[in-house]
Amino acid sequence: MKLSSQRATAFFAKPDKALAGVLIFGADAMRVSLRRQKLVKDIVGPAGEEEMRLTRISAADVKSDPSIVLDGLKAQGFFPGPRVVFVEGVNEGLTAIIETALSDWQTGDAMLIATGGQLNARSKLRKVFETPQNTVAIGIYDDPPSQQEIEDVLTKTGLTNVDAEAMKDLLALGRTLDPGDFQQTMEKLSLYKHGDTTPVTSAEIDMCAPATSDAGVDDALHIVAEARSKEVGPILKRLSGQGVNPTTLCISANRHFRMLHAAASHPDGPDSALSRARPPVFGARKDRMVRQARAWGAPRLEKALAVLMDTDLALRSSKPVPDAALLERAFIRISMLRPRS
Repeated sequence: MKLSSQRATAFFAKPDKALAGVLIFGADAMRVSLRRQKLVKDIVGPAGEEEMRLTRISAADVKSDPSIVLDGLKAQGFFPGPRVVFVEGVNEGLTAIIETALSDWQTGDAMLIATGGQLNARSKLRKVFETPQNTVAIGIYDDPPSQQEIEDVLTKTGLTNVDAEAMKDLLALGRTLDPGDFQQTMEKLSLYKHGDTTPVTSAEIDMCAPATSDAGVDDALHIVAEARSKEVGPILKRLSGQGVNPTTLCISANRHFRMLHAAASHPDGPDSALSRARPPVFGARKDRMVRQARAWGAPRLEKALAVLMDTDLALRSSKPVPDAALLERAFIRISMLRPRS
């Protein structure tokens, strides 16, 4: 059987243990691996590998010994319970071997779980799993996780108390991070909240999420955006001592002010715009940038972007003025564009 995205989600939530085989394929190896790990654990249980009810076979092993798959499916273990034969890295060249093994499958044999890369709709290997009623083929694509999938991850990691704003931030984070990074972030958040029964907040997510930029650079950008012109010189000197390149700082400032301009121009307001940004902005940083966008307004932000564009061009060309001095002058000029609150 071929499972659609919605049916696949339901299948992974509650897999049919009576199936003969499952093919999981997709271009993103990490997404495929995470789905496979969960499925194997659901079938054999947490002690399945220790009890030798899980047999791992590589594609190379199958090529050198074609009978190894069928032998694995038929083998009887010492411990009772369902068994799984996992074949990693299957491809079109193994189609005949896999088809033969599944055609000889009988009730009581182990389940065959195979994983592979991207397979097109004409794939013969896919047809082997899609045609019979006792096997399934599931394509894993780069779609962001749904709210239900994120809630399942939260439940698995013990994070069942999440406030509404934090849930929005988690959905935004799930759209941006790779599945493995998102899983690690949830585990880190779960450890952080261990023994704490209060709801998960946006600030706590922000603390546990992977850092997207250097904190020192962020400090400099906030100083400029908050019109603290007297602090521009000292922060730039400190960053220069750390080896931060002026061109890099200019590019980061351009990115920051473009994000502020998009937020200030968004019809639903800065808060909504920053939540939908890629990468998303949330927690204390989002609150800070919302205030900046509102204080600046779109017209003044356009003037700031014009200054940054001229500065970027100047930094990339030959000029008599040192790079550091050129950038400092631009940052001070920009910070003075914003009206004092």
